[in-house]
Order: sequence, then C-alpha cells, then structure tokens
Amino acid sequence: MIIYLKKFGTTLTGRQMGKEAWAAFLPTLRDVGENEKIEIYFNEVVTFTPSWGDEFLSPLLDKFGDRLILKNTKNPSVLVSVEMLERVNKKKFKWNN
Repeated sequence: MIIYLKKFGTTLTGRQMGKEAWAAFLPTLRDVGENEKIEIYFNEVVTFTPSWGDEFLSPLLDKFGDRLILKNTKNPSVLVSVEMLERVNKKKFKWNN
C-alpha cells in the first residue's frame, strides 16, 4: 500500500489534525495484506510536526513495524520530526530514499 501524505494537506501540524487524519484513514488499513509493505511518501509536504506524526505515523509503526517504509524526502521539517518521534518512542522508522 502506498500512502501519499499530501492527500491530508501540505501543512501537517497539530495533534488534533493528526488524530483526525488517522481516524479517517484507519478503515483503509483493513485491506492491507499480511505481508504487504506500507510506503509513506512525503512529496509536496511542506511542514510536518512531531505532534501530527505521532498521531499518524506512530500507530502505523506500532501496527506494521518493519513493513512501514518512509520514502522520498529531504525536507528538514520531516527529517527532524521523524527523528524526534524515534527518540521519544524509542523505535526506529525504516527509510528508503
């Protein structure tokens, strides 16, 4: 499964907005195969905060572990926010650029 975060907007900020995005997207995850990878694309995302990421990416990491792959970004906002999530949650995200 491929998830383009730009479909939630280019400015992904705030815990409440992340919760709403997660709640809206959650039913889609029923269709994910047992061994299917989940690829997250950050193309066109301008701003990405740790609070939004914690509400959307952290549950994905908990559910899919190594099958969750973050892709295609050199955006400092995304990189710093994901790094912070890794430190706080003591879990590493898998990157494939």
